[in-house]
Amino acid sequence: MNKEYLLFDLDGTLTDPKEGITKSVQYSLRHFGIEVENLDELCCFIGPPLKDSFMEYYGFGEEQARKAIDIYREYFADKGLYENKAYEGVFDVLQSLLKAGKKLYVASSKPEVFVRKILKHFELDSCFLFMGGADMDETRVKKADVIRYVLKECGITDLDKTVMIGDRKHDVLGAKETGIASVGVLYGYGSRQELTEAGADVLAEKIFDLQNLL
Repeated sequence: MNKEYLLFDLDGTLTDPKEGITKSVQYSLRHFGIEVENLDELCCFIGPPLKDSFMEYYGFGEEQARKAIDIYREYFADKGLYENKAYEGVFDVLQSLLKAGKKLYVASSKPEVFVRKILKHFELDSCFLFMGGADMDETRVKKADVIRYVLKECGITDLDKTVMIGDRKHDVLGAKETGIASVGVLYGYGSRQELTEAGADVLAEKIFDLQNLL
């Protein structure tokens, strides 16, 4: 897969955000009288837009879901942001791709302000030409919209040389909708079945497999 422009998802692809995201969701649900003790039950929130997840998994209406997001961010902005860890070897992989002449970008459904803080915290921000994400009012949150935003902001028009790398079906489907290739990574939170059924062009078992694929 000889691509020049590489767009990376953040959660489950560059970093493992399980603790921070699940604790933030737990905090938000508690406000609504819903107690979830097992954080593993909340891993389904990693990847998709938060509003969709609150509506799908807990039956919230749109207004209630937006309120849940506001409460989620109370915890996330203060603590959850840093209850996170970079995947082992990710910096080395990104550096090897840069040395190979690739241009690296981030396209995340997480609000861009948080994307930038997290990447700076882990000293990964210098690897990317642009770090794109959702806006805070949730109007740009679907993966296809974020991809289009990154492409436009960076002046990328050669879609045949562009690829989206991510761990959930939303990354793959967003890539398809915008006309670019996709790599599904299996070390994150999406299963082989999920990524295959979504139509990922290639699958990467481990983070170091990205060096050979890309």
